[in-house]
Amino acid sequence: MNDEPRLQSEPRGGVPHVIDTIEGFHRACERLAAASGSLAADAERASGYRYSHEDWLVQFKREGTGIMLFDPVALREQRVDWNEFNGAIGDATWIIHDSMQDLPGFADLGMKPQALFDTEVAARLLGLHRFGLAAVTERYLGITLAKEHSAADWSYRPLPRDWRNYAALDVELLIELEALMTQDLKSHGKIDWAHEEFTYTLAQGMQPRKPHPVPWMRISHISAIIKDRQGLAVAKALWEERERLAQHYDIAPNLLLEDRSIIEAAQLKPHNAREFRAVRSLNERVRIQTGSAQDKMFERYAPIQRAVKPSIWKKVIQHALDLAPEDWPTVPAAPGDMHNSNAPKSMKLWQTRHPNRYDCLMNVRHTVSQIAEDTRTPADMIIKPQILRNLCWTDEPHKRDVAEFLREQGARDWQVNLISASVSRAII
Repeated sequence: MNDEPRLQSEPRGGVPHVIDTIEGFHRACERLAAASGSLAADAERASGYRYSHEDWLVQFKREGTGIMLFDPVALREQRVDWNEFNGAIGDATWIIHDSMQDLPGFADLGMKPQALFDTEVAARLLGLHRFGLAAVTERYLGITLAKEHSAADWSYRPLPRDWRNYAALDVELLIELEALMTQDLKSHGKIDWAHEEFTYTLAQGMQPRKPHPVPWMRISHISAIIKDRQGLAVAKALWEERERLAQHYDIAPNLLLEDRSIIEAAQLKPHNAREFRAVRSLNERVRIQTGSAQDKMFERYAPIQRAVKPSIWKKVIQHALDLAPEDWPTVPAAPGDMHNSNAPKSMKLWQTRHPNRYDCLMNVRHTVSQIAEDTRTPADMIIKPQILRNLCWTDEPHKRDVAEFLREQGARDWQVNLISASVSRAII
């Protein structure tokens, strides 16, 4: 018997065309309304190319309709009302793999899923070691999908046939997966856990996107200059100007100036034209070479890159270096101090400065690990590690109502019921 997964290179119903007219949208909604059962869903963005995080393609499949590809940008320009789509779907369950990636975009468009089945969440609850869509499809269906365009620039038009094929395959097998994984969840006694997780994930994913409290601190390797306040002033100024230009041109910020270049400028602090010219990364256009078809996609943005002259960065750096020390940015307080709701992640800090809390955390972790082993469920699915740290970081955790604390921290009922009694004993 050959156990090798068989390759599915195209959807069984063929490669669909993109629906990008209001007439096509109306017809699609009529077909979806006449169909029944769950709705397989996915979306594609132009991350790494565009500044915006909007969906450039959304894919759906429902029994009786086949696969549908919608161009939400073209449809928005024609003032499509996605409530028509919502009405056609009704209260059907949406099947999505790694739904937290796609739900925010669906919400931005005006879609309103009423129920969710997340195949990645289900895979993790079932203890699968590999839970990407390709791995889950191979595990349950013995099929491997042809996947070649995950990093494509999905804002490109018209979409090539190969790209449409890739997008369609993302939803081709989700309905079969839902049926098989539901059986598996039931046989493992985890179906109720899954429903709670799906409900929670849907609610979280449909909430408005939360802005980062200090967005410029997300620069990669910012820790390299964290004690250099003037360097931080340079980094902050470059990040803010890069952000302004990226938004104006709708281009990914890293295609204008890479994070490593910001850090380099912050460390070197070029004070004159000669020193500035010596920082090559500030004077050269960003070129990303992958050795694949992606290179041509990146080159489409070369005219924008050339429009942003190095003199812009030079002016920004000079202005930042002219700031008085009292105007340099202050690093926000690190999480984990005694008045912060989130405990620190550094086990060295726990062990050296708070050995009693460290011992408590080790006991609790051991208890949760045992429960994870007994239930064949990953420990981080049973409870977020941060919640355990927060519990053991509090004063006299043994006097707390553990179940109440876990709920306040966002734990679901199934998690609280599973571990609260054991954790309570572990912290005594």
